[in-house]
Amino acid sequence: MHETLLLIRSYLHGIWQYRWSALLISWVVALVGWLVVYAIPDQYTSKTVMHVDTKSIMQPLLKGLSVESDVESGLSVMTKVLLSRESLEEVVRETDMDLQAQTPGSVAALIDELANDIELTVNSPRKKKNTGGGLYEISYTNESPQLAYQVVSKLLNIMIESTLSTTRADTAQAQKFINEQIKKYEARLVEAEEALARFKRENIGLMPDESGGYYQRLQRAQAELDATRSEIELARRKLSQLKKQLAGEAPLLDNNAYGAPRARKLKQYREELQNLLSRYTEQHPDVRALQEAIEVLESGGDVTLDTSETSGNSQTTLEFNPVYQDIKSEIVKTTVEIEALQLKAAEQAKTVKRLKESVNIIPEVEAQLAKLNRDYEITRGRYLSFVERRESASLAQQVGQSGSDISFRIIEPPRVPKEPSAPNRLLFLLGVLVVAMAAGLGWGFLRYLLQPTFIDTSQIREKIDLPVLGSVSLFLTPEHRKRRRVQLATFVMSVLLLVVAFGGVVAFKDHGSHLVQKIIGKQA
Repeated sequence: MHETLLLIRSYLHGIWQYRWSALLISWVVALVGWLVVYAIPDQYTSKTVMHVDTKSIMQPLLKGLSVESDVESGLSVMTKVLLSRESLEEVVRETDMDLQAQTPGSVAALIDELANDIELTVNSPRKKKNTGGGLYEISYTNESPQLAYQVVSKLLNIMIESTLSTTRADTAQAQKFINEQIKKYEARLVEAEEALARFKRENIGLMPDESGGYYQRLQRAQAELDATRSEIELARRKLSQLKKQLAGEAPLLDNNAYGAPRARKLKQYREELQNLLSRYTEQHPDVRALQEAIEVLESGGDVTLDTSETSGNSQTTLEFNPVYQDIKSEIVKTTVEIEALQLKAAEQAKTVKRLKESVNIIPEVEAQLAKLNRDYEITRGRYLSFVERRESASLAQQVGQSGSDISFRIIEPPRVPKEPSAPNRLLFLLGVLVVAMAAGLGWGFLRYLLQPTFIDTSQIREKIDLPVLGSVSLFLTPEHRKRRRVQLATFVMSVLLLVVAFGGVVAFKDHGSHLVQKIIGKQA
């Protein structure tokens, strides 16, 4: 710890020895630096802040009815176009900046410098829903406040005019393209319709119907034929059984043998009469016989018939067998049903045969029809899509959506700056003072390193590696002490004077900088 403090004292003592040269260097550096800061020309910044709203009140009303242009990406492109070489050349011509350039190379350098000095800041809230546009800030810094204002004003006009004109031109160009495509696809649609109609006329009966294609039709026809054949087989078995039952029944029954009551016979006759009337007319013999038997029974008599037997003539009371009549009627119905099913099966067999013979024709026709339908649907879909887009674009143009989607609102219009925006002379002047003092201290420290001095015997002993027998203190006379006090006061006054000079430089920084720049301008 003692050695560290001794080293620090040595440094301070060494710097103090060269204080006058250090003070002189600080003054020189401060004065030169302050003059340099005064000589820096003022920079004036003109800026404008503009809010671009891409969500108009018409957009939600027209959602789904008209085209919705990607305004955000369009504005992004316009920010790049704004700083393009063509736009900057127009700014240079409009502001007469090209008068300063005499050669094409100098004009190109002027445009590059202008592009570097222009600042375009975009603050667009893209992460929020239902928000469009954002804040656009254009700023330009130049030594001339009028030129800075003219450049910013011109850039603002270019951005607004270019954006609006571009969107309108794009809408008109899009409509022209859509109309051309509609004509093209309309002609193709007519050709496809004619080809499809002609193909259908030439292949009537070979094309698929609502139930499906060739293989579905063949499978369905075969299944229907098999079902009809099954029904025929079942009907034949039923007919066979009915014939067997009919063979075991007698057409007429002996009333005495059965001993059936009169009311029962009357009921059976009436039921049989209803069955016969459902198949025959009233003139049929069986019908007339039943009607007579019913009349006899209703009058209180019995049904009597005359029959001839081998043993002689006798009178016997008989009645119709209702079971026999029912079986006979069912046989007739089954026979008719079998004939109808056979006719149906024959027609179905012809259909199956015709489909099988067309195995190489119908699938090809179906494939060609599917291709024609596919081409027709594609062409029709494209045509309808373009027609819908044309109507949407027309609606958008009628309501002015291509222009109303973008609303420019100037929040801060460009103005001629009154106060310079740069440089920050106060900060620079303070920095020069700090650098000047650091230069003086650095000079004293450097001199101490080149010509070191010792303030303690231990430093001498370490330096020469020899024993030090003693030291003699410096004796100052009153005159020497007085001189040293004067020197100290003079040094302190010089340092204070440097600080006071800094205060004066700061106080007169505006007038002083104007005066220095005026002198430099006259010399130039």
